[in-house]
Amino acid sequence: MTERLTVRHAGSMREDEFVARFGAVIEHSAWVAREAWRRRPFGAFDDLAGAFEAAVRKASMPARVELVRAHPELAGREAHAGELTEDSATEQAGAGLDRLSHEEAERLRALNRAYREKFGFPLVIAVRGRDKASILAQGEARLRHGREEELEAAIGEIVEIARLRLRGLVTDNDGKEKT
Repeated sequence: MTERLTVRHAGSMREDEFVARFGAVIEHSAWVAREAWRRRPFGAFDDLAGAFEAAVRKASMPARVELVRAHPELAGREAHAGELTEDSATEQAGAGLDRLSHEEAERLRALNRAYREKFGFPLVIAVRGRDKASILAQGEARLRHGREEELEAAIGEIVEIARLRLRGLVTDNDGKEKT
């Protein structure tokens, strides 16, 4: 496991170091880390996480759509092919998505298919701390959204994923955790 940095240390890194360390926080989108780095200084964890969020939310509409499209389907093709990023694989396994019953797998495949057909991008849910039933229920509820509402929901989930991943990489400057 990579040693956690303080927020101060993260903010003092050169751009290339910062992107190397945090470029994978958001799936296949190192540009977000580059944009976050430009928003220094970071006085606290929330400033760092906020820089990532601002980079995502201030991106153009096409960039935000591509950001969502960069994410894998839940227990989808990438998972079955062993092509998930390490973070995604760990998060999906933690939610039990690697241990679906036949019925759950069929339900999730149908959900992924219906979702992609309706919105043109994969269903993104911050699965850490959630179980299979709540993930399926949330996905099914989100199928009732319009495209703009759902794009905003997906971006919100990406921001939450980034916050959780950053918390695993960075600690507050005093080394103490906030609850």
